[in-house]
Amino acid sequence: MTQTDAKEGKNSLGLAIAYVTTLFFIWAVVTNLLDPAIAAMKTIYNLKGFSLALQTFAFFIAYGVMSMPAASFLSKKGYANSVIVGLGGIVLGCVIAFISTKVASYFVFLVGLFVMASGITLLQVAANPLIASMGDPKHSAFRLNLSQAFNSLGAASVIFVGSSILLKGEAFKPDVVMTEALKISALSEVGGAYLKMGIILAIFIGLIYMVRKTISENAPQTVGAVSPFSALSSKWAQLGALGIFFYVGAEVSIGANLILFLNQENILNLPKMNAGHLVTWYMLFAMIGRFIGSVVMRSVKGHTVLAFAALGAIVLCAIVMMKNGAMAGDVTGTFRMPIVNVDVPLSGGTLPGMAALCIGIFNSIMFPTIFTTTLERSTAPASATSGLLCVAIVGGAFVPLAFGALKDATNSYSLAFIVPLICYAYILWFAVSAKSAPVHKIEEATSGGH
Repeated sequence: MTQTDAKEGKNSLGLAIAYVTTLFFIWAVVTNLLDPAIAAMKTIYNLKGFSLALQTFAFFIAYGVMSMPAASFLSKKGYANSVIVGLGGIVLGCVIAFISTKVASYFVFLVGLFVMASGITLLQVAANPLIASMGDPKHSAFRLNLSQAFNSLGAASVIFVGSSILLKGEAFKPDVVMTEALKISALSEVGGAYLKMGIILAIFIGLIYMVRKTISENAPQTVGAVSPFSALSSKWAQLGALGIFFYVGAEVSIGANLILFLNQENILNLPKMNAGHLVTWYMLFAMIGRFIGSVVMRSVKGHTVLAFAALGAIVLCAIVMMKNGAMAGDVTGTFRMPIVNVDVPLSGGTLPGMAALCIGIFNSIMFPTIFTTTLERSTAPASATSGLLCVAIVGGAFVPLAFGALKDATNSYSLAFIVPLICYAYILWFAVSAKSAPVHKIEEATSGGH
């Protein structure tokens, strides 16, 4: 190989890594647009309780339904094809969501969410082991955390922009009676957002197609029709799946209820749109934490950082819970949160409000570190293990139901934070246990032991 060929190969790999990293940004945008969309649909269709929760359920249940088939598809068709098909699924879901706003059908919108999440599932099954394998194995956790930092950037961006687009207009002002004209206008904003997103992703599919060969050459080599269920034979695949289940469940439980939590009189008493803008910092903290984590983990083992992060999240959840029932008291002043330009009142509710937002810092490195920690210890093929871990993302459908049920039973968002606290306690145990487990290179071949 000539120096020119080597340089071109390095540049091609760099471009492929950049595109794969962009996938993390993309599925964060699609996933977190759901938060303002939920608030919009609540007003448009006057949804309550179970019907409102169907949006989160329809999205995250796709991980439970589609992850195993996605892993099977990956093992047969390879990583590059899986990325392309996954993106195509998201585009199809965006089109269905757009159609749902034209026919004013909530059910069709739910179908669109499920299809979008199915595409994301295939992307996650492929992209997580893919980015971990593209380069020096010693820096796999670093690359995955760096990619997840861009995931947080996408999440933070879309929560702010999505709240500004989907929750604007007369329909979302307090005490407004929803007329047919207001309903059509609000649905038009939702449909337009999903249509534009679908068009952009369709263009990106073309860019991925151009580097498909480089992706295939640097991906973990598949060995044919590997059964996704083979991951169940590995102790660490099972433990990691539980870790992902509890982490995603905790993150979604907090994120889905954070606007309403901050909106309470005894917390920050902010209007919902302002609370939504402030929640952008929940994801900005996660982004900052991931950038810091990606640097720290070049010198500190991932399981050690994971244990520290889980302990920090437990402490912040406990702070939120301890303020249960306390009145905010008099407002003694305000401070402006940068970037989002929201004035935050200084009162007794400021501490629990900011503590809830700061959980994002400790959430930051959990998903990618649990993922790579599991892949490095699982004795099952990488594609099967990745598939099982992505099945576990279904925790985002079920754990929030427990959070909501406890909130209804106690009439307290603060006490409901015991649900994510329990989730973080398991992650702490998982991190401590990982210290003594044998580690191996991420690959498709199976090794002995657990």
